[in-house]
Amino acid sequence: MSGVPNDGNIAVRFDSVSFSYSDAQVLENASFHIHRGEFAAMVGPNGSGKTTVLKLLLGLEIPRAGTIEIFGRRYANGVTRNKHDCNMAYVSQQMPSDNLFPIMVRDIVRMGFLQPLKGYSGDRATAARVMEEAGIADIALKSYRSLSGGQKRRALVARALAAKPDLLVLDEPAANMDADSEKRLYETLGSYKGKTTILIVTHDTEFVTVLTDRVLCLGDGSRSVVQHKTEIDTALQTREHHNLAGQEVRVLHGENVSGDDCCL
Repeated sequence: MSGVPNDGNIAVRFDSVSFSYSDAQVLENASFHIHRGEFAAMVGPNGSGKTTVLKLLLGLEIPRAGTIEIFGRRYANGVTRNKHDCNMAYVSQQMPSDNLFPIMVRDIVRMGFLQPLKGYSGDRATAARVMEEAGIADIALKSYRSLSGGQKRRALVARALAAKPDLLVLDEPAANMDADSEKRLYETLGSYKGKTTILIVTHDTEFVTVLTDRVLCLGDGSRSVVQHKTEIDTALQTREHHNLAGQEVRVLHGENVSGDDCCL
């Protein structure tokens, strides 16, 4: 019997998922879920399997066993996820760009209006609103190549939000960011909390923002995913370090967090 609840309010569900590269087992009977509108953090050291989970979630790999459901649609037994099945936006850790290509921040954001098989939709007013929410309205007409790393990351997040995703996945979103850029980023994400399902993936096992509803821990030696909800509530209340699956988690404060409980 699966330990993952049967709940129509679940956005992402991994149910007894196993995956290996040749003879190297990466995941074994991994089960976790994320509710619609939740802000979830997946933490674990490098090599713990975070990238594999992302590939499975994005449909770049398929599980050797078990099932994956995204907004109720199930993928298993060699059935791959079509990238058009749900409105998912992904912001990668790497930010490749051609420094010789002359494109403004505003145009980067408007790329989020491109829809598969439908072409371009959206206007400058919508782009302006998203840039305002992301705190980059003042650099809208700047060349993308002239931006700092933190500004580029926030521009890419704004592009993802312009697509109005049901699920937003960010890989190491605060990497190479200064404190001010990181603060602005999480203010932006906080404004979407409850409206968009957000998953942040990070190797910083000591980081959990106060926005977090659910923590998914990898790297405890069992090749599984351990998820926590009640423990995070406790950490938020006591404002102390908390041990999750053998990992010390530091909770960053400064925002209000919902007291609503979720099933485990």
